Amino acid sequence: MTAVDGEAVRLKGEADEPGWEVDPDDEWGVAVITTVGRQLKLRREAAGMRAGEFGRAIGYGEDLVYKVEGGKRIPQREYLDRADEVLGAGGLLSAAWEDVKKVRYPRKVRELAKLEAQAVEIGVYESISINGLLQTSEHARALFEVWQPAYSEEDLERVLAARMARQVIFERSPAPALSFVEEEAALRRRVGSTMVCRRQLEHLLEVGRLRNVTLQVMPTSSKAHPGLSGRIEILKFADGTAVGRSDGAFNGRPTSDPKQLRILELRYGTIRAQALPPEESLALIEQVLGET
Repeated sequence: MTAVDGEAVRLKGEADEPGWEVDPDDEWGVAVITTVGRQLKLRREAAGMRAGEFGRAIGYGEDLVYKVEGGKRIPQREYLDRADEVLGAGGLLSAAWEDVKKVRYPRKVRELAKLEAQAVEIGVYESISINGLLQTSEHARALFEVWQPAYSEEDLERVLAARMARQVIFERSPAPALSFVEEEAALRRRVGSTMVCRRQLEHLLEVGRLRNVTLQVMPTSSKAHPGLSGRIEILKFADGTAVGRSDGAFNGRPTSDPKQLRILELRYGTIRAQALPPEESLALIEQVLGET
């Protein structure tokens, strides 16, 4: 707490911003945040402001100011905008958000999101869960909350924000061609409360009706198929290249080898052929929703 014009004002600290720590193993992320922090400190000192005074001016605690300037904490956009205004940076500090937001999320998620952002066609088969691109935030949170070992609240917020950020793919123009095959069992699995389950099924129906999306369901009554060994993902790019991955092939590692990609495409094509057609799939999702 601090006093401004006789009124108590609560300054923001770490507890108000869970999930904004810097991953020490993310070299690029550390470099970006360290550089931004150094610029903030230099401008603050040039303005003749102490860390505590600066923190009060922008509404943040002194300890958080030191951590941001020391490259230990990722500044939110609001922090940069207020710093820019208080220090009279003319928009330069606010502009740093373009770099900061690129390292906001864990490295592996950034790499996946980068590939998804470049792909013109994506095909995914999920064997045990709803694919991350199709999850509501409530559904994803419920999954992360039961993860073992348990996430800290800060890490949970971080991975949740990262997963939701990937869904900007549905806003791309021109829109990529997206196809998903989900197991019926995943639709029926209780994840979260009844309302969370209903909202997730309603979301699947909404996404499944998009013109650039093909959503199919593999019924539990189907015979054995090539996806029983795990998830399959295939991403194709405008230059004719592609990347694929499967839990049950090539040690689960991403591959761009043409021969290995043909194997994954054959498996995925077979899975799609055995799954219900899109219209019947949406009808099944509506049926499960009615039973929930």
